[in-house]
Amino acid sequence: MSDVIATNQTILVVGGGISGVTAAIEAAECGKQVILVEKNPSLGGRVSQLYKYFPKLCFPSCGMEINLRRMKANRNLNILTMTEVSAVSGESGNYSVTLKTSPRYVNENCTACGECEKAVESEFDSEYDYGMKKRKGAYLPFNMSYPQRYVIDPAMIGTPDAQKARDACKYGAIDLDMQESETTLTVGAIVWATGWQPYDADKIQPYGHDRYDNVISSVEFERMLDPFGPTGGKIVRPSDGKEAKDVAFIQCAGSRDRNHLRHCSRICCMATLKQTTYLREKYADDFKASVYYIDIRAIDRIDDFYQKVQDDENVSFIKSKVASITEDKEGNPVLHGVDTEGYNRYDNPHDLVVLAVGMEPSVAKDSFPIDVVVNDSGFIEADEKNGGIFAAGCSSDALDVNRAVQSATASALRAIQVVNRVAGTEG
Repeated sequence: MSDVIATNQTILVVGGGISGVTAAIEAAECGKQVILVEKNPSLGGRVSQLYKYFPKLCFPSCGMEINLRRMKANRNLNILTMTEVSAVSGESGNYSVTLKTSPRYVNENCTACGECEKAVESEFDSEYDYGMKKRKGAYLPFNMSYPQRYVIDPAMIGTPDAQKARDACKYGAIDLDMQESETTLTVGAIVWATGWQPYDADKIQPYGHDRYDNVISSVEFERMLDPFGPTGGKIVRPSDGKEAKDVAFIQCAGSRDRNHLRHCSRICCMATLKQTTYLREKYADDFKASVYYIDIRAIDRIDDFYQKVQDDENVSFIKSKVASITEDKEGNPVLHGVDTEGYNRYDNPHDLVVLAVGMEPSVAKDSFPIDVVVNDSGFIEADEKNGGIFAAGCSSDALDVNRAVQSATASALRAIQVVNRVAGTEG
């Protein structure tokens, strides 16, 4: 990190998901010096874990490829992965930021040939696949990861497996002596784009995500559809690997609930509508999707998509807050509740249940390295007290991809205004 030069006319972007990448590119293409930091080994964020975007149903790899091309072509942009902000002090136009970089144990000589991965035997739960799949101790985060460079799991250091990985590398890329490093930089403005995390479905005890194999979350279902994901693109029951053709989707799982997330995450209805189309993609007319909902929040172009899904005779909508889930002898999840339109009790078995979990900020409200104004849900408010710190994307609210990109562009422009004022003052 010693070659990174920053001044009070530099913009720091924290978080390398779709919002952070957008903000960094927009600012850099306006001629500003930008440092983009990401705590994970690769850029991409949650969007890279999706099977398809909503509502056009195109693949995230398309948008990611365009962004990567723009980043590689811009000399104003400096990217630091495996790096976190540990401290911030100062004021708008003059912040002192301490960055902590974890060792990757792989240097820039890496060609991503994969020989280190073949040489090791150790396996760990894949973070990228929400623990639904194993990965090797030497691994590439995902196919389109950037930088396209392997990572050695820190748990391997000091083991024979680590030495095997080192010996297998023909390019001298594996450095098992790498250490954590820390540096302090001066920047003029900060775009905070640390994104979101899915609400922990295990906390919703009546739904049994922690007990029943065939109750999964919406983000886990998304990974199933990826051809490189845990099931090779197949919609199957985790309990026995059988095809799941009768799937229940439960809306507001942990959202709009005083015991969990009080806010509406906005994207959950859209995500479920999108995911019903996955079943048609895989099974044509041989499937059944049941959407249990309180109300469907769909407006504008989203409503058009909603109407198309409603017109699908294989998709049914049950207006009900599911009370609980049990499991029958065949391992089928059984949903219990009352249909609030007809007030009929039901005990409905399904092959698989998908919980549409809400979004919460990735950084807890008491974990920010500097004081910022946050609301009751932990999202950063647009407040003058934040000075030159601007929230982008899902750090500011629960947003879909389109609105997150718009938010990121707006935050980049605000940060540019701050450093422009600094330049004008010093000029």
